Amino acid sequence: MQASSVAVTGSKVAAVGLGFWVMKIAATTLGETAGDLLSMTLQLGYLLSSAVLFSAFLGLLALQLRARRFHPLLFWSVVLATSTAGTTLSDFLDRTLGLGYALGASLLAGGLALVLVLWKWSEKTLSVSDIRSPRSEAFYWTAVLFSNTLGTALGDFLADDSGLGFGGGALLIGSLILLTALASRIRQVNRVVLFWIAFVLTRPFGATFGDLLTKPLDKGGLDFGTLGSSLILFAMLVGMVGLSMRRLRTGATA
Repeated sequence: MQASSVAVTGSKVAAVGLGFWVMKIAATTLGETAGDLLSMTLQLGYLLSSAVLFSAFLGLLALQLRARRFHPLLFWSVVLATSTAGTTLSDFLDRTLGLGYALGASLLAGGLALVLVLWKWSEKTLSVSDIRSPRSEAFYWTAVLFSNTLGTALGDFLADDSGLGFGGGALLIGSLILLTALASRIRQVNRVVLFWIAFVLTRPFGATFGDLLTKPLDKGGLDFGTLGSSLILFAMLVGMVGLSMRRLRTGATA
């Protein structure tokens, strides 16, 4: 891949902290509800929805790759696009093509592992604290897309096939996220490994939490519907992105 002619100022991705993970969960949960809104509520189907959302992802990604520096609104728009596209892509593989949640999740996990291995081999690190080059950023967003697509399949497997239900699946994933957070307090544990474990786990948490919000009461959900849940989550994410932009401007002028 050729180096970009656009000069890059600073890291191109969001700094990792508590706010990052809150916004990541909000974006991935919104991706679940918005993807279901398009494919099921509006009845576009998984294939057409995936084509529309993947095209939107590619368009936003092109803008992100051309940007000279980190822009919160653009960054989180790409994250949201990977989440919505990942939702319908996973459903297309698992349901339309009939692969099933377990096989679909296994194939996606293998794809994510391959991306991370290639990234490590090419860049010598999987760190996301200082992503500047077009190649490292391309690996980053490919891993994000795979992890969000994997999360949908894994979340659906936990909710539908494992017997845990929506609430039980969210509780299990939430517990694993908590254990990962506790492990981050141990100095000997590799922080890069913990980041990608947490990044993968927050997607199925968002998937199961999104199902919990949207599904009817007789199926173990809260019956807020895809539209209502999407609007609430969108408002929350916009508010947090706005706060992030304000803090960024304040820091730049300080």
